[in-house]
Amino acid sequence: MSTTSTASSPSALQRIREAVAQLNPTNRRIAEAILADPLGAGDASITALAAAAETSPAAVSRFSRRIGYAGFPALRSAIALDNGRAAQSGWERDIGTAITPSDAPRDVLDILAGTAARALRDAAAVIDLPQVERAAEAITRAERVHLHGEWGDSIAVRELYLRLLRIGVAVWCHETGPRTLDLVAGTFTERDVILVLNRSGDDTTALHLVEAGQRAGATTIAVHGVPGSLLEQAADVPLYTGVRNGTVWTQHFAGRASDTLVTSMLWLLVAQRRSADPTMRFVDDGTLGNLAGDDAPDDDGPADAR
Repeated sequence: MSTTSTASSPSALQRIREAVAQLNPTNRRIAEAILADPLGAGDASITALAAAAETSPAAVSRFSRRIGYAGFPALRSAIALDNGRAAQSGWERDIGTAITPSDAPRDVLDILAGTAARALRDAAAVIDLPQVERAAEAITRAERVHLHGEWGDSIAVRELYLRLLRIGVAVWCHETGPRTLDLVAGTFTERDVILVLNRSGDDTTALHLVEAGQRAGATTIAVHGVPGSLLEQAADVPLYTGVRNGTVWTQHFAGRASDTLVTSMLWLLVAQRRSADPTMRFVDDGTLGNLAGDDAPDDDGPADAR
């Protein structure tokens, strides 16, 4: 009997899984060899599969007919088709459909560039500038700034931390476990700012930090990707990045572009405010140039002795 797989019929691997309990010892060894390595079985010769199952090629042929295929070539083709479907399904769940496994490098580059450009354009159209300015003012005036973001959310947070640190802001980036974060939350005061970045807007750790900050009277800022989320409702200054949180990698890639846009705006607005206020320390590590000249000595001696 020849079996053609349709959308409503079980796949080859599913047929084998369902049949295992009813098979004799020889056929069970063949089934177990296939299920142990379906990728290999979809490309193996009948001789190789027989050797793996410690049986004969003839037994493999009978097994193939037993589960509904004309012979081993038909079974092997069905297993290979299952493998391809599984690979495609896994790709689409993880990466999405915008990029496919067969796309050329130029196509991948164009798609990524286009995705980032659209994300930035969409973000620029909807970012709430007064809220960003309010957040920047709070950070500028804060005694201490606490930042938090996990996994992909931490990318923009880490850069924000380094940029704020460079311009003299007393800032900490917290990426530790819940016990340590509980201890950190116990130090919050009304002179602090707590900024969390969480695209989904429902992370329990981010919500915990925001709630702890509010109990202490601190200003809480939430950068997020879901309007109306719990985090947006909880924070004093919610900042929607303009790109909704997604479920696959290409959507996360777009979201990170908008996250970076918002956090870059924040540190630049803080830098503007600090540079305009002579009472605030603005750190220049040399990147902006040496106004006195690269070879000018300082009070401690010549430049090459520093």
